[in-house]
Amino acid sequence: MRIAKIMHIIKKYQKEFLFTTIIIAALTAIFWLVKQPFQIQTDTFSGERALEDVAYQLSLGPRTPGSAAHAEEVEWIQDELTRSGWAVELQETIVSGVVVRNIIAKRGQGVPWIILGAHYDSRIEADQDSDPNRRKMPVPGANDGASGIAVLLELARIIPADLDKQVWLVFFDAEDNGSYDGRGWIIGSRAFVDELTGKPDAVVIVDMIGDADLNIYKEKNSNPELTNEIWEIASGLGYGQFIPEYKYRMTDDHTPFLEANIAAIDIIDFDYPYWHTTQDTLDKVSAESMQAIGDTLLAWILR
Repeated sequence: MRIAKIMHIIKKYQKEFLFTTIIIAALTAIFWLVKQPFQIQTDTFSGERALEDVAYQLSLGPRTPGSAAHAEEVEWIQDELTRSGWAVELQETIVSGVVVRNIIAKRGQGVPWIILGAHYDSRIEADQDSDPNRRKMPVPGANDGASGIAVLLELARIIPADLDKQVWLVFFDAEDNGSYDGRGWIIGSRAFVDELTGKPDAVVIVDMIGDADLNIYKEKNSNPELTNEIWEIASGLGYGQFIPEYKYRMTDDHTPFLEANIAAIDIIDFDYPYWHTTQDTLDKVSAESMQAIGDTLLAWILR
């Protein structure tokens, strides 16, 4: 009887010990997960989610340098990138009296080293507006600014964490306010390239790519080999918005990279009739257009 009783006690405590061990392991796992960055990982690009990001940026107001909306945009972009598990840096500098805040997100290692970029500031004055009384008003910047940022943030959510290459997403400040108050254009990207150590293999800039009537022509200043590579991918995916003809020669955020002898291209729809006007609003932007851009760039990155 005594032996049986002892065995019963041992079994009882074994069960309690096992239960306690399981509880401790579960709590440890929960604690570890809470401490990790919250990663939104999906398999496909969503133009609808990108459109929601455009709408959110517009809800902040014009993201003109020095404004409260501009500061909120900086915080929001950093938060979204951190939630998606990227290593995030804020590059701050002053250029000709202009405070520049570029946001840099990094993932992966080794080669090739790819940079995707877009500008997040919006223009202070709608100098191209058809109504002279509205030309001193700020540009809402739905397509010219917000659409490129939305595409990069959606790519950040779906680019795999276990990359066999190095990808940087760069959100440029102070691109869009040249000729205002003595300022120059593309200040943020110039500041970035001035401080860049090493030479990336390819740089792709997206600008004004949310136009509901999207027509992306090859840009004359862009690296031709990289241009053809991406246009061929778009064609293979059935995206006729990428037109295999040259049309415009642009000064944009790809320019400082080209001047540094780095292969770079500008994906831009410059046939946008609401450029630098107060009509650059959410209704001019479509999820389908951003879907075409996002799918093409994702296929290019992962090929």
